[in-house]
This record gives sequence, C-alpha cells and structure tokens, in this order.
Amino acid sequence: MGQVKGFLEHKRQNAGKRPVEQRIHDYRELELSLTPDQIRAQAARCVDCGIPFCHGAGCPLGNPIPEMNDLVYQGRWRQACEVLHETNNFPEITGRVCPAPCEAACTLAVNDEPVLIRHIEYQIVERGFAEGWIVPLKPRVRTGKKVAVIGSGPAGLAAAQQLARRGHDVVVFEQDARVGGMLRYGIPDFKLEKRIIDRRVEQLVAEGVDFQTSVAVGQDISGRYLRKMFDCVLLAMGARRPRDLKVQGRDNANILFAMDYLTAQNRVNSGESSELEAPSAKDKVVVVIGGGDTGSDCVGTARRQGAREVYQLEILPKPPERRPGDTPWPDWPRIMRTSSSHEEGCQRRWSVMTRAITGSAGKVRELHACEVEWVRQGDGWKLKELPGTDFSLRADLVLLAMGFVHVVHEGLVENLGLKLDGSGNIVAAQYQTSEPWVFAAGDAASGASLVVRAIDSGRSAAAAIDRWLR
Repeated sequence: MGQVKGFLEHKRQNAGKRPVEQRIHDYRELELSLTPDQIRAQAARCVDCGIPFCHGAGCPLGNPIPEMNDLVYQGRWRQACEVLHETNNFPEITGRVCPAPCEAACTLAVNDEPVLIRHIEYQIVERGFAEGWIVPLKPRVRTGKKVAVIGSGPAGLAAAQQLARRGHDVVVFEQDARVGGMLRYGIPDFKLEKRIIDRRVEQLVAEGVDFQTSVAVGQDISGRYLRKMFDCVLLAMGARRPRDLKVQGRDNANILFAMDYLTAQNRVNSGESSELEAPSAKDKVVVVIGGGDTGSDCVGTARRQGAREVYQLEILPKPPERRPGDTPWPDWPRIMRTSSSHEEGCQRRWSVMTRAITGSAGKVRELHACEVEWVRQGDGWKLKELPGTDFSLRADLVLLAMGFVHVVHEGLVENLGLKLDGSGNIVAAQYQTSEPWVFAAGDAASGASLVVRAIDSGRSAAAAIDRWLR
C-alpha cells in the first residue's frame, strides 16, 4: 500500500471522452487518457484491503490489482506491466471494453467511488508497448504436439498464446478474412480500434502461432481432417446464434441482426468492403430492440452513419439509479447505466414488448409495441401486457440486439457429434467435450458472456490441453 490515506486525499477522476459533436463524425476511439501524475494519484486510492474482492470476487482473470496499483504508485511501471501480464494476455483490450466488475467489487465501492482500475490497466499496457517492454515469449523446447484452435476471438487467441508458449505447434482457423473474431467484427472501432488487435497478433505470430483465415471449419475442412492432422482441437467459435424476434412482419426488409449490422460497418472501416455494400442508417429512423451493450453499439454506429432518430427498446424494467438489495456488494450491481453511445443521442424506453412490424413494398415502416409489467410468480417472473399502452413507432431500420442463444451447431459441432446441454452450449467438463480429443472454451461452452471471461476460459482450457497432451 503506497499512500496510507490516498483514498481520503484523492477523489476518483474518470478518464475523459472526446466531445460528442466531434466524435460522432468518425470511428476513432473516443476515450482520452489521464496524465501519469493523475494515474499515480488514482493508484494511490487503492487501500490494499485485507481481502481484495476486486481480484477475487470481481475479476474473472484474478488480476493482482492491489499489487498492480502499488507498483504504479511507486513508479515501477515495467514491473506493473509484467505483473499484469501474468494473468491477462490482452489487458489493452480489457482496459478498453471490459465493464470492470473489479471496480464494482472494490472495497471503496461500499460507501465511496471505487478505484479507477480499468483505466490504470489500460495505461500500464499502453506504456508497456510504447517503451518496448512487451516482446514475444518463445518456448525453449518444442513438444512436437499439434493443436488446432477454431476461432480467433478472445478465448481462441488467449488459448493459442498459452499453448504456443508451452512449446506446442498451434494453428488457429478463422472463418473471416482477418484475425480477431468478435473483437474485430463485433465491437465498433470507437471502442476498440483494430490496430490494437493487429499489434497483439504480431506478437502471437512471432511466438509461433500460425493463423489460417477465410477457412470455415466444418465446410472447407472436416472434423475427420482435424482428427488426422492434430493431436487435439479447441473449439472457441463463440456463441454466434442470435436470438430472433418472432413477430408478425419479421420478414420485412431492413430488419437486421445487430451483429450483421456492426460487422458490415467494421468491414467498411477496415477496407474489406465498400460503403455501398453495407446497410446504412443515414437519414433513417432506427429502432434498436435490446438494451444491452450490443444495442448500445448499434446506437453509436447509427449516430455516426447519420441517423435522423434513434430509439432503443428494452423489455426489462428500467434499473434503479443506486445499487438495489438484490445485488449487494461485491456483486455486479443491477443499476441504470448510460454508455458513451447513449450520450450521443437516443430515446430509450424500458418495459416495452414488440408485438408486430408492418411495412409497405416489403420494407419495414412501423413497429408496434406495448408496455409490460413483470410479476413475480413462485420462483420466477412472468410477463404481463398492460392494457391501453399500445403504441407505434415509425421505423426505417430495425436492429435486433437481443443477445445470443448458443454456439452455431451446423457444420463442425454436428460433424463431431458433440454433446450439448439444455441451452445448446457444448458440454465441456474441465474444458473437455464428449470427444476426449476435442476441448471447448469461451462462449461456445458457457453461452454469451464477457470478453474478460472468455480470456480466462481460453487460458484455463490451454492449461487443461497442455496437461492432457503431456
């Protein structure tokens, strides 16, 4: 613990953002950086509590947060960078897109504002790259074992790096043209510029990871080929099956899944496709169905495309402003959150259910909905429509951001004959599936979750594979 009364002497200072009127005209990252002196003051707020809930109950990766903060306070940035990388392969990514459950579990959050953990992490890793401290870590001995990793999202990349460092020959198969999975194609550039992914991929290549892009495993190559050519396989394809909206009029044009919409714009930004090929919200009234992070990303993207109006509808009730009793500290609180995209302008409504969509000439024109109430019945909740609350919204573009149900079954999963659970996820006991030579990690096994949990799952799966191979 660096400064004994640091949490009393320094208030939390959040990192700033570029002005709304400036940032909505481009896709560059919007968050600004604090100065080194400001970061040192923020690190001084860490109280080094006896039981650090931030890295125990809060961080899925178990990042040693008090040690990291203390090293920053002491000015020992290089050591802080080394400590951070002991548990987190990609802190430059989690430092940008993680919702920071560690901060919600910070002891100061009991009756004060938590330590600025996520931005301190971001500052450490960016300084590490700038100073040249982050270099490839090549294995001293090669095992001769070959591992195929299917998918290059956060779980696949973390597992590939861990396995390569253990001396195994790793090939990562990615169905898209570039490496990164949902990190590259699902997260907008204003939250995560893709040069950040490219920079880390260069390190993985230098460490011996072989990336094979534009390969749809299960179609271009079979499970039989994998069995013949590799000692084992790790499935890290994510949960790519989106939840659909089953209402009258769903077949109208201009009703898109959120991920298709976001992916198209990311391809334009990277030069993979032209702007003419991507759906645009320019001069349109956009309705986003789903109140989560993906829906928020759609709002920000629509704003940058020049949408006339943007609505975001959520079927769940509006969360409270303060931490409610059903999510006590150190749990992740169910509270009202306003993202950077919401700051840029949209009309948000809660407790709303879409009932039908109408159109003309095959194109969507109106969305019809009503307000609902959630009533507790027994151990669960039941949805109840409220009479007299029906309303309609003009809509030129409807984006479905209602989450994901499970991994895509068609192709490889069916080809391998893997056992699935009741939710459609791959059953994996200690990351090993019903086929002993096939492992699964990340959202493919758990269902859709956070990037930080996917990284942790990839690391743990790599450890399980390494033990099995040896």
